[in-house]
Amino acid sequence: MAQLTHVDEQGRARMVDVGDKPVSRRVARARGVIAIAPETAELIRQNALAKGDVLAVAQIAGIQAAKRTAELIPLCHPLELTRIEVQLQVKDTSVVAVSTVHCTGRTGVEMEALTAVAGALLTVYDMCKAVDKQMVIGDVHLVEKTKHDLPPA
Repeated sequence: MAQLTHVDEQGRARMVDVGDKPVSRRVARARGVIAIAPETAELIRQNALAKGDVLAVAQIAGIQAAKRTAELIPLCHPLELTRIEVQLQVKDTSVVAVSTVHCTGRTGVEMEALTAVAGALLTVYDMCKAVDKQMVIGDVHLVEKTKHDLPPA
């Protein structure tokens, strides 16, 4: 069984030392869903909610959330992100959020991708809560992560 990397020999939390790991290109993609009423979906499509353009604000919130991950998740390394994409799609009874986060660094960006999705979906919730009291956020998960070695300098 694999060992937990964020726990020392005495069981105390610790930040992993990634200083000796090689720098590589890393990409992570995450996805999540918020279940909404059909009427809420229509209001989002028509941009008819009092707080404004739900999808535009949620997209920006997701990008901002990815950038602030190390401040929210205590043992995450602060990373220099090179690209963040957040896409939202309104379905009949849900909004689907997908994020893709890129960096060139020593550790992966899966937490940033997951945080982007969570931030975007929480923003949808916030912007729609006045008209929909039954929304449920769920199925936030990592879709994939990749690592590619950089060519020698």
